Amino acid sequence: MASTLVDPLLLFKFSHQNHQLHKTPSLFNLKSDGFIQKGFRNQRHLIHRDRKVVSVVQAVAIPVEPSPLESAEYRKQLAQNYGFNQIGEQLPGNVTLKDVIDSLPKKVFEIDDVKAWKSVLVSATSYALGLFMISKAPWYLLPLAWAWTGTAITGFFVIGHDCAHKTFSKNKLVEDIIGTLAFLPLIYPYEPWRFKHDRHHAKTNMLKGDTAWHPVWKKEFDSSPLLRKALIYAYGPFRPWMSIAHWLVLHFDLKKFRPSEVNRVKISLACVFAFMAIGWPLIIYKTGIVGWIKFWLMPWLGYHFWMSTFTMVHHTAPHIPFKDQEEWNAAQAQLNGTVHCDYPKWIEVLCHDINVHIPHHISPRIPSYNLRAAHKSIQENWGKYLNEASWNWRLMKTIMTVCHVYDKERNYVGFDELAPEESYPIEFLKEVMPDYA
Repeated sequence: MASTLVDPLLLFKFSHQNHQLHKTPSLFNLKSDGFIQKGFRNQRHLIHRDRKVVSVVQAVAIPVEPSPLESAEYRKQLAQNYGFNQIGEQLPGNVTLKDVIDSLPKKVFEIDDVKAWKSVLVSATSYALGLFMISKAPWYLLPLAWAWTGTAITGFFVIGHDCAHKTFSKNKLVEDIIGTLAFLPLIYPYEPWRFKHDRHHAKTNMLKGDTAWHPVWKKEFDSSPLLRKALIYAYGPFRPWMSIAHWLVLHFDLKKFRPSEVNRVKISLACVFAFMAIGWPLIIYKTGIVGWIKFWLMPWLGYHFWMSTFTMVHHTAPHIPFKDQEEWNAAQAQLNGTVHCDYPKWIEVLCHDINVHIPHHISPRIPSYNLRAAHKSIQENWGKYLNEASWNWRLMKTIMTVCHVYDKERNYVGFDELAPEESYPIEFLKEVMPDYA
């Protein structure tokens, strides 16, 4: 694939606080597939232009203000190539998370019982409709029925999600009961998920701290051929279902929880195992194994598609870094490191606006039905710092084919760069995934 040299400047990196120059300048090329590449001093770079090779030799660089990465035009070009509507400016280091929270209207934090129970009604009726559709649909329409039903039960997850953040009801016992019940059809243990999810919010996009998504470590990637192959498939073509591994690995092992959490974890696990022991045999008794696949397994896989997709889109992009604890900044991680993504309206309704995710990371105390009002306020006060997109194939293609192995300088290195001979699943995705934005 031919590459185009966008701006053959040697760029210095500036500190966000004092703008002092780093010692090593970098050369940035924007390839025709839209991804940043960095070169380093004393290196020769071959730039393909219209299939002719042009040699660019790095020389002494004079710093330019502002650097292309900080300019509006460059961010606009990156947004187009990554599938974003907007890539925001870096939030100044002296802005705190409290500053952003204090700018929100107080009403967005208010719990409204009517709106909360309305969300339960929407999810229950849409799920019942989905089951009816599955029971009546001819075989060739079953994928549509499964897609609807899987999206509907994702709404159950969002209701439990609100309960976990104490934004569903002022009665905390009601929240624990509703949260547990909402998670049961997903066979997701409520309390273990709640404990892990709280740490995701406390350490969003922090290396070794965030419990949601994480780049692959180079050491891990190189540790064994078998693991390397598994990672290539998991973070490549199977990435929209990676939440299944996350669910299984993190939520059923008592050793992964603090002593003060274990009793509540045991109660949640008992509820999940009881549902499996009673609910699954009942489904099989009434409909057979095929019925269990049709009515439970396929919608469950649909839920995990959305669970995985929402999570990776919310926090994963080539320009969004994971940082060490020493460099991590809470306001930057939550405002700059979280992505707002619009989806078709029916998905947003069934999933209770979980895609309106930036205000949720500014403060998890905002109920789901107030997220849009909070986002509007954030746009008015902090709009130039936001990362915003509308779901599109280019966005997904970027995440699934580029955002793989952690690199401090480049944020991510693709599998196909580190192990090209073994990365045919990634090359396959590059070939077959549409590039529409």
